[in-house]
Amino acid sequence: MVSLPCSPLARDRIVKSDLVSFDAVMTSSFFDRKRTLFDRWAPNYDVLFTTVFYQAIHQRLLEFLELPPSPRILDLGCGTGRLLDRLATTYPDLQGTGVDLSSEMLQQARRRNRFPDRIDFQSGNVEHLPFDGEQFDAVFCTVSFLHYPHPDRAISEVDRVLKAGGRFYLVDYLPFEFLNTESAASVSTAGLKFYTRSQRESLAKPVSWTCEAHHHLLIRIVLTVFCKASNEMMG
Repeated sequence: MVSLPCSPLARDRIVKSDLVSFDAVMTSSFFDRKRTLFDRWAPNYDVLFTTVFYQAIHQRLLEFLELPPSPRILDLGCGTGRLLDRLATTYPDLQGTGVDLSSEMLQQARRRNRFPDRIDFQSGNVEHLPFDGEQFDAVFCTVSFLHYPHPDRAISEVDRVLKAGGRFYLVDYLPFEFLNTESAASVSTAGLKFYTRSQRESLAKPVSWTCEAHHHLLIRIVLTVFCKASNEMMG
């Protein structure tokens, strides 16, 4: 039989360490399941409905973009790369990187990449992005945020890689009426998390972003635009 240390502080440290280890294991398992799901979906991802659906979202999204000259942008949960393709077509001087968990999705994206000199795709986890700080003028997350188990960690990582004065374009579903919108996030039976406009704004408070606007795009899909403070404002 193993006896715990008598000190309450020592016991608290052991319990905290165990909880952190358990959370790391559960998070790893969560992302592994998501990776497997999207790997299986990848070959048939761009079916007619999905193609039309995302084309409509991307077309509306473009109406609200503010990008600097020669922007460098990041697309989280890039899937087969359709948003980056449209952005590269619209902005000839744009450089973009897509990140996704699924190697199969990335394979599809690389195979269809019409702008290999300006667009690249990397495997990555939104909670541990493989980039140095302040690399991107804009970060996009289109119908992907609802999958993230720790939205606070995702926001923190976006803030780290986003340049001062850069924008985060969050596109996702609002909660559905049959879900409880009074909770911190409405969770579906599939483990998807939906956030109201005010809940999205609350997620950004720890990193001191300004919420510039909410724009309705399609059905219950809303774009929320956040701006990171400029160097002048930080100073």
